[in-house]
Amino acid sequence: MSGIGSLTGLFLLSFLAATILPAQSELGLAGLIAADLAPVWLLIAVASLGNTLGSVVNWLLGRGVDRFSSRRWFPVTPQQLDRASNWYRRYGKWSLLMSWAPVIGDPLTLAAGVLREPFWSFLALVAIAKTVRYLIVAAITLGIF
Repeated sequence: MSGIGSLTGLFLLSFLAATILPAQSELGLAGLIAADLAPVWLLIAVASLGNTLGSVVNWLLGRGVDRFSSRRWFPVTPQQLDRASNWYRRYGKWSLLMSWAPVIGDPLTLAAGVLREPFWSFLALVAIAKTVRYLIVAAITLGIF
């Protein structure tokens, strides 16, 4: 696969991993780091951007939860959304630093939209969380720890 194709694939995989489709963007990032097809910093940036933008989709869905929650494709069950909303109410916007986490991360980004978290604070916190996760994946892949 070419460099641009690899980056596009990583972006799409990372984007989808944060939205409605289950995907393993960490494995994609680790594989591309191991294949040495692009600089590590660029791979981390592409994965972080894709995953953060996927979370923005969740935030937007949360803003329109009344219109979308009954749809078959909606990525979170009412129970998950309720649990995430309670967590979000308890810990506030800082809970978005857990948006990288499996199971709770996507519902948290939806809850932020439902509970009207301002876009710029949402974007900053989610971008930090997603980037740190990919930095850790890269460090592990490179044997740094």
